Amino acid sequence: MAELVKAFGTSHSPALNSTVEDYHQHADIDRGASHWKRTLMDKDGNVSTFEELIEKAPDWMADAITDKKIGERVDKCQENIARMAADVNGADLDALIIIGDDQQEQYFSDNMPAFIVYHGETIRNTTIELAEGAPQWWQRARSQYHEEDGPKDYPVACELSKHMIDSLLDQEFDISVSDELRFERGESHSFGFYHRRLANGNAVPIVPISQNTYYPPNQPRPKRCYDFGRAIRQSVESWKADAKVGIMASGGLSHFTIDEELDRGVMKALEEKDKDALISIPLNKLNTGNSEIRNWITVAGAAEDLEMVWSDYVPCYRSLAGTGCAMAFAVWS
Repeated sequence: MAELVKAFGTSHSPALNSTVEDYHQHADIDRGASHWKRTLMDKDGNVSTFEELIEKAPDWMADAITDKKIGERVDKCQENIARMAADVNGADLDALIIIGDDQQEQYFSDNMPAFIVYHGETIRNTTIELAEGAPQWWQRARSQYHEEDGPKDYPVACELSKHMIDSLLDQEFDISVSDELRFERGESHSFGFYHRRLANGNAVPIVPISQNTYYPPNQPRPKRCYDFGRAIRQSVESWKADAKVGIMASGGLSHFTIDEELDRGVMKALEEKDKDALISIPLNKLNTGNSEIRNWITVAGAAEDLEMVWSDYVPCYRSLAGTGCAMAFAVWS
C-alpha cells in the first residue's frame, strides 16, 4: 500500500528570485509608480491606498526596509530554498502531490473550479512571456517558473491522480478534473516553482491540485480545505501500490501587506496541529496573497499523522507601507 511519508510547505513568490535592488522595483508596483496595478488591502481585508497603509504602519518599518535588512532576508530565503530542495530530493519519493492555486493562468471567471485534480501523463512548463517593455528585473523575478530554453514536459503521477479522483468522489468531494492544459503559457506558477527551484533537474512525478484560493465567490472555506487534506491522505493510503508519497503546499504566507500576527499564528497552529485555530481563520484575513494560506491548511489536514521537524519564517518587507511577502518554509516527517 502507498504511504504518505513527507509533507512540505514553501512560499513561491517572484521575490524569491529577486535581488535587493529588485525589491525596490517590487515596491514601486505597490506604490502605484508602475504601469502594473495592484490592489492593496489592510490586515482586515479592507481595500486601502498605499498612503493609508503608511499611516497604519509601525514606526520601525523604516529600519526594516534598509538594503542591509532586505539583503539579510534575501540570503536567508535562498538558504531555506536550498534546504527545502535537499529535503524534497532526499525523501526518495515516488510521487509528490502539490497543492497550489491558479492565478488566471489556465482557469478564468468563465470556469473557476474550487478544487481541480490534473491527471494527464505529463504537464508542460513553457517559456516566459512578458508584456512588451517589461524591465529586466521582472524577467529575473518570473524566470523561476518558466523554462529559458523552450517548453518542457514534466512527469505526472497519473495513476495516483486517477485513483485519487475516484477516492475523493467516494469521500463526497465533487472535484473538477483535467488531463490537459488549455493555454500555451503552461502549468501554474504553483507547480512551476517546484520544477524550477526545488527539483534540481530530477523532478519526481507530481499530482497537481489547484484550489481556488484567490477569486470569489467559490473560495473553499478553511474547514473544507482541512477536510480536503484529510481526504487526500486517505486516498493515498488506499492506493494499492508500493509507493512513498509526499505532499507540498505551494504559496503564501501573507502578501501583499504583511501580517506577522496572522502568519506566526498560522505557523504555530501548524506545528502544534491546532486544527481549530486553522479552520477558524476569519475569511477577511484570507484575501489576495494571504489566500494561499488555504494551501497550507490543506496540507495540515493531510499531515495530521506527521510531525513538523523544521520551519522558518521570513517577513520580507519592501516599503514603508509594510508591503512585501512573508516567506515560510516547513517540513513534516
